[in-house]
Amino acid sequence: MTAVPHARPGRPTLRSVAAACLLALLAGPAAAHDHGIAMHGVPKYEAGFERLDYVDPDAPKGGTIRHAVRGTFNSLNPFIIKGVPARGRHLTFESLMKRTRDEPFSLYGLIAESMAVPEDRSSVLFVLRPEARFHDGSAITVDDVEYSWRTLRDFGRPNLQLYYRQVERIERPGPHSVRFVFAAGGRDRELPLIMGLMPILSKSYYATVPFDETSLTPPLASGPYRIHRVDPGRSITYRRDPEYWGRHLPVNRGQYNFDRVRYDYYRDGNVMMEAFAAGEYDIRFESSEKRWATAYEFPAVTDGRVKLEQLPHGRPSGMFAFVFNTRRPPFADRAVRRALAHAFDFDWVNDTLLYGAYARTRSIFANSPLAARDLPHGDELALLEPFRGSLPREVFDEAYRPPGGSGDIRTDLRAARDILTAAGWTVRDGTLTHTDSGEPMAFEILLVDSRNEKIALAFARNLARLGADVGVRTVDTPQYQYRLSTFDFDVIMYRWGVSLSPGNEQAYYWGSAAASQDGTRNYAGVRVPAVDALIERMTLEHERDAFIHAVRALDRVLLWGHWFVPLYHLNEDRVAYWDKFGRPEVTPLYGIVTESWWERDRGTTSDAARTESPRPP
Repeated sequence: MTAVPHARPGRPTLRSVAAACLLALLAGPAAAHDHGIAMHGVPKYEAGFERLDYVDPDAPKGGTIRHAVRGTFNSLNPFIIKGVPARGRHLTFESLMKRTRDEPFSLYGLIAESMAVPEDRSSVLFVLRPEARFHDGSAITVDDVEYSWRTLRDFGRPNLQLYYRQVERIERPGPHSVRFVFAAGGRDRELPLIMGLMPILSKSYYATVPFDETSLTPPLASGPYRIHRVDPGRSITYRRDPEYWGRHLPVNRGQYNFDRVRYDYYRDGNVMMEAFAAGEYDIRFESSEKRWATAYEFPAVTDGRVKLEQLPHGRPSGMFAFVFNTRRPPFADRAVRRALAHAFDFDWVNDTLLYGAYARTRSIFANSPLAARDLPHGDELALLEPFRGSLPREVFDEAYRPPGGSGDIRTDLRAARDILTAAGWTVRDGTLTHTDSGEPMAFEILLVDSRNEKIALAFARNLARLGADVGVRTVDTPQYQYRLSTFDFDVIMYRWGVSLSPGNEQAYYWGSAAASQDGTRNYAGVRVPAVDALIERMTLEHERDAFIHAVRALDRVLLWGHWFVPLYHLNEDRVAYWDKFGRPEVTPLYGIVTESWWERDRGTTSDAARTESPRPP
């Protein structure tokens, strides 16, 4: 196949016709949606679409956007468990397909110009674009795709290994085509999309560079930006490649408009806020309710140079929670977990510490149709029935509400004491003690963000009223990441992010196999056959309604397991930004996409100079 330069969008080209013919020959008549794929149903954008709805195709290029990140980094390799990678992977590394932000889960051609999937999704075939290039000018080939799969399968992060080990074999039907054949008859319907999102590495580059080691040397990639400057642990700057091979593709049109994208790192949140007020970076997604209420009163806000907006979105809340590590006593006992959860006084925390800004989280998928509601019935109940004997009765008989929340902490603590007494715990000399073993209830809440200390301390004070000895400890990012990766903690505060199309990653969060594998996010140590079965069922469903029933059933089982104490969430994004940007009129389902923004007034020489100079200590 040869590239056809300056082909008109939406018109079939010789190459696209040839690709369609090749797909028909290689994949047979059962192949569908060769320009893209949706997890359920059909993609929103039809073949020949010109652009995405949430971009401006005429957005000007140029200027700079500067972000800020709390913490540090010591690696430019985001694919291995070692090190803390820098932000910006999405700017440099590319995958075979690209995800859109205005659909639950749909992919369209990027490195692969087309794809074919049989009805049972037991395999997926990709046809590569001959014009796709790495930054050194070398073509992206089937060799690179196969190398990427084998390398990430064997040496990548645990979630990548979990996904890519489900490929039974790889086939190469043609010079630009590659097929992944899945094990177990292709039972997981999400696998074709997961393979479409696989990052593509350069085989020749990693022939001389060790893949499984941290490095601050910019790796060879293929995306719209190249790494321009690295100040280790402090900042990283990306420079737009004006000759980027994929700049005219429909999935990219109107995006990646800034000449430079910079991430500055700060170890202290207060310093980070002061830097924004001083104009040291451009945009801030505010997660602190106190700052949102009190810190945005500086002159640039008053005179309109900084804009404050609260923008609703359609993302599920995810689960922000105190998480019990059930690998350690006494948290293996569900009754103990349930009792301790009563000690979190959401009403007091929200009113006193959070400026009344939050809603209590009652589902992993709150703010979406995926959340479990009322009592299970119909198809959802049918999914749960085979596990009735092994699940708490409340899964079937009660609509979930987080323990506590009565509005009277004394009432909640009395309920906690009753549960603990029934579970074999009594107070001796002021200390909550196990009746048989004599072991005291003593544990630590491990934090990485000092902003969470006030929440953890409020929880710890109420736990102390039950007789528990609870410490709160904040550590630096590298230590925290290591301890999480090895499950070396008692209780943490953690947020699991989820999408509108949850799938295989749920096994990484909650699956039994992940509970004993370092580096996964099954921090609670969940090992429940019903959870494993429901995650598998989610990945098998063809239709959206059946998928929603499976997700709701999973949500219900996890909530009633009391593996965590649900905290709170917002249903909107709080964003502050210097008024130098233009943005499309449409905000997609998943919220703001800054890659579609642009700088209204091109950066001055002084702006460019500031971007290139290191951030002061």
